[in-house]
Amino acid sequence: MRKSFFQGRELPRPHEDVEDQGLAFDVTTLLTRRRILGLAGAGAGSLALAACGGSSTSSASGTGSSAARSASGLTEIPDETAGPYPGDGSNGPDVLEESGIVRSDIRSSFGDASGTAEGVAFEFELTVLDMTDDGAPFAGVAVYAWHCDRDGSYSMYSDGIADQNYLRGVQVADADGKVSFTSIFPACYAGRWPHVHFEVYPDVNAIDDSTHAIATSQLALPKKVLTAVYATDGYERSVGNLADVSLAGDNVFGDDSGAHQMAAVTGSVEEGYTATLTVPVDTSTQPTGGSSPSGGGGAGGEPPSGPPPG
Repeated sequence: MRKSFFQGRELPRPHEDVEDQGLAFDVTTLLTRRRILGLAGAGAGSLALAACGGSSTSSASGTGSSAARSASGLTEIPDETAGPYPGDGSNGPDVLEESGIVRSDIRSSFGDASGTAEGVAFEFELTVLDMTDDGAPFAGVAVYAWHCDRDGSYSMYSDGIADQNYLRGVQVADADGKVSFTSIFPACYAGRWPHVHFEVYPDVNAIDDSTHAIATSQLALPKKVLTAVYATDGYERSVGNLADVSLAGDNVFGDDSGAHQMAAVTGSVEEGYTATLTVPVDTSTQPTGGSSPSGGGGAGGEPPSGPPPG
């Protein structure tokens, strides 16, 4: 029977969703500071490497390269495209030059904008690890995160909200390598599995230039949670869009069905959700992600200028 992995660990119930793997698996996911591959030795490590695609490089469309493993036993977060709507200066507007971008609550716009994104409450926490330091917490790095709103549109780009900058923010990792953001649950727009974009910079002073990013990737969300969220008011368009996509067929997560980017999510529609993801970064390798696909679509997906159809 083919084995399945999540963040370098074998799933005890490979045919179930990540959130249905049992208490022991959940506790390890939520509490561990370092993800360990090869629980059964070198053989298991080899299987995990095979599952994440070996050492293939990124494609011309900007999809991420397969994850690399270090002596620490961690798997590097896959490099991915920043998509066509990064807001980091690489494709048009640059929110990272604006005063106020360093914030944890990204639901509202700041500066000269005053809009607020509505939706199901959502917090996400990233734990950044330094693979060149045996997987130690990568304290002091700056993480820029952004995602679409409840309609599948991106602030600073999409019709009607091009003058807004909500759902974008920067946090600096604490002593445990953690950053956290308060937001709303993103929609599913046509052609892409729901996700959160993020870039990791050496420090907060480095965010003035997107080429300084030492890692660019995306966080994936589990289907069971997506189904629950999209059954609520305001997410109607996401229902049909989600039915038309899959992790295996996604042009970003499809390499390994999101095994190294799938967040662990707890919570409920009523109380809100919290997603956590461990992000090992290897500064000894050359980043291959971050570019915006030509033509505005490509591996980043292409939500329309207004609300997505369907």
